[in-house]
Amino acid sequence: MRFLRFLHKSEPLWKKAEKQAARYLQRKGYTLLHRNMRLGRYEVDIIVRKDDVVAFVEVRSRAADSVTTPEETIQYTKRSHLRAAMRYYLAQHEEPGIYYRFDVMGVVILPDGKMELTHTESAFTLDE
Repeated sequence: MRFLRFLHKSEPLWKKAEKQAARYLQRKGYTLLHRNMRLGRYEVDIIVRKDDVVAFVEVRSRAADSVTTPEETIQYTKRSHLRAAMRYYLAQHEEPGIYYRFDVMGVVILPDGKMELTHTESAFTLDE
């Protein structure tokens, strides 16, 4: 029955990173609106609000010994998908007086399993 242990795999690291990112943002005063929200054909990891700002947050994680930072892994295609998702969201939920932006949460996973988080506000724009 030893093989049954492998059927109960622990939560994937990317999911743990997303949970940590959401907790971090909440500790910073953001209200969590959505996690893994599907907008049209695309998905946004986290959508949060603080005062008159709604942020669409892409969470990226990497091992500590990785050559690139988590933030550097968001290529043109991913940015264009996030822009399309925001346009879809705005078509249904846009509120006057609210500023919408794209943020990035970089999560570096250390050898001991702990995570270092970096929050980059306004990482790119809708029209870029």
